[in-house]
Amino acid sequence: MADSKFYTLVIPRFEDVFHSFFASEVIKGVTAAASRLKADILIHITERHKHADWTTSESIRAGYVKGVIFADIDGDKKKLLEFMKSGIPCIVMNNYFSEDINCIAIDNRKAAMDVVEYLVKLGHTKIATIAGDLNTQAGEARLEGYRQAMAKYGLAIPRQYIQEGFFLRTPARAAARVLLNLEDKPTAIFAASDVMALEVIDEARAEGMRIPWDLSLVGFDDNPVAGYSQVRLTTVSQPIVEMGRLALEKLNQIVAEREKQPVKVVLPTKLVKRESTLVLNRQ
Repeated sequence: MADSKFYTLVIPRFEDVFHSFFASEVIKGVTAAASRLKADILIHITERHKHADWTTSESIRAGYVKGVIFADIDGDKKKLLEFMKSGIPCIVMNNYFSEDINCIAIDNRKAAMDVVEYLVKLGHTKIATIAGDLNTQAGEARLEGYRQAMAKYGLAIPRQYIQEGFFLRTPARAAARVLLNLEDKPTAIFAASDVMALEVIDEARAEGMRIPWDLSLVGFDDNPVAGYSQVRLTTVSQPIVEMGRLALEKLNQIVAEREKQPVKVVLPTKLVKRESTLVLNRQ
């Protein structure tokens, strides 16, 4: 076991985790790196809000694994710091920390600001958002970016223009229903994930609204389904596979003491413009 290359990938359990685009892309990236490094990956599915198993699970036990990749920590930095006291090298994906914590992420705040700026340039001023899970750094940062961009352009945010969809289908559908039935309806919606944006498309259709003529819509992730939905979705592409690949490669270098800690990587995003957005004066 001393010469083994066992690493653990910790993935939080959530709705449809085994069909999740994020989880599958992370696994794809991590296992691609593992194949090249001739390493083995143990996948540990953890509860979203109870993380005692980070320090008690056999699959994360010191002496058994070389290091641990956290696909996300759902805002539980306290438990992460407790885990780090074990001395097991780790790296956290989808989060960026000012502390001495190895991490690899995107700039979610800036990406969200870019979305709002794009919609403003199309002529929209009534822009609502369906936020993700605000217990996650990604969900919180995307909402912060939306707020900051709206403030930058001097745009009001009515209280009901911010709805929380938790990155899940059912709550996102309910959030869309609220927004589409407001007396002062938004002309554009930024959904913090493509899965939630697809629920907006379905609800808009049920309400007799046409995207993009009655409502412009932007998602986040560049999930393949976004390009093959009823309306091809404008979205933010983030390099999740690359994030997973780099996470294991950097962790392997840390274990071999060939990488100075803390490792901090921020990967670029790209706004992918498709048919779900339109210049407002053409609507």
